[in-house]
Amino acid sequence: MSVAADPRLILREDELDAGLEFILLAEAAIWAAVDSALDAEGPGLGRSHWRAAFLLKRRPGLGVQELAHLTSLSKQAASRVLVDLAGRGFVEKAAGDLDGRRRAASLTEAGAAFERRVSERLRALVAQAYRSGGLDGVAGSRRILSALAGSRARSSGV
Repeated sequence: MSVAADPRLILREDELDAGLEFILLAEAAIWAAVDSALDAEGPGLGRSHWRAAFLLKRRPGLGVQELAHLTSLSKQAASRVLVDLAGRGFVEKAAGDLDGRRRAASLTEAGAAFERRVSERLRALVAQAYRSGGLDGVAGSRRILSALAGSRARSSGV
């Protein structure tokens, strides 16, 4: 999904700052929706738990190291999140094919249901934003977000 940069595009500091402001405000809106959904799940589940469940839905078989890389959590924190999810019956782990120490995690049916309950609010939020941006806006926003995500997006093939 690499597109050559338009050499005519000259961005001033105030335009870049406006973009950063929108990113921060969008992040706040996204986390507000996640937090609201997590409140309905009861105590003990936080943003990291949902992020892990979402990424496991999209990339079954993630291990601690990959989850830590994708989320910028420490390996210890990523491991703790997976242990918490496994303790609730949301995740099951299996030894890796090539390395028995690597424990590939995947969502259980209960874990997939948890992810779905939280993510449905976000999908509605993103769908509304995409509709307001129009057809060109969807493709453009995906290119921008992919460029911002860098290697995290490239490793997923998104």
